[in-house]
Amino acid sequence: MSDRKPIETWLTDMDGVLIHEGVPIPGADAFIKRLRESGKPFLVLTNNSIYTQRDLHARLSRMGLDVPAEHIWTSALATAKFLADQRPNGTAYVIGEAGLTTALHDVGYVLTDTDPDFVILGETRTYSFEAMTKAVRLINDGARFIATNPDETGPSAEGALPATGAVAALITKATGVEPYFVGKPNPLMMRAGLNAIGAHSENSAMIGDRMDTDIVSGMEAGMSTFLVLTGLTQSTDVERFPYRPTRVVDSIAAVVYVLCGWT
Repeated sequence: MSDRKPIETWLTDMDGVLIHEGVPIPGADAFIKRLRESGKPFLVLTNNSIYTQRDLHARLSRMGLDVPAEHIWTSALATAKFLADQRPNGTAYVIGEAGLTTALHDVGYVLTDTDPDFVILGETRTYSFEAMTKAVRLINDGARFIATNPDETGPSAEGALPATGAVAALITKATGVEPYFVGKPNPLMMRAGLNAIGAHSENSAMIGDRMDTDIVSGMEAGMSTFLVLTGLTQSTDVERFPYRPTRVVDSIAAVVYVLCGWT
């Protein structure tokens, strides 16, 4: 890392890095505390589009992690920003929850099922056959297809749940139209987050637990990357990929030492 500028901005994934199944990972509280004390810009990222920033702030607070709402960046916010840039004040038919609909309203979008500019698919726990049928018909009629993220499954205490990517595949099969995915591993989500806090990739770092989403998107966005081994990717998996993280550490606790200037 000696050929890179000192890290002044930190982006970190949430699940698998800071929390696991609703429980903070050891060192996560110290990491957030140290970041806030340092005054360095930072964002906590999630591909989950269900919750608003305030929702996630409250959920993390109950776990003992004090992350201000403005330091949370979701695939819903990235999707809304992308659409506001591409087609300002547009219209959309949305399958999703408050995190997505609120973000779209905030950028001036009108939600409608009558001749929308876009069909936007996000995360929800109540996917309905009627809503998916409506989405298929609107896409067949010319609506552009956007999805917040490509994750095919999501975690729960009972086991894996079908997620946005799986439902997107169903709609694609029915229409022959592939969606544009805004969330990780699309580096657009990282770049939009950096822009939102006025940061630059050359002195920023991304912390994640997955090589195929967090690390590749951080790398493609031009950031340093830290792989933590508290989530899906394990140390034995790293060599299977044609790219490498800047650094592999056991957990977020080890990154605290980097923040403190220790190695």
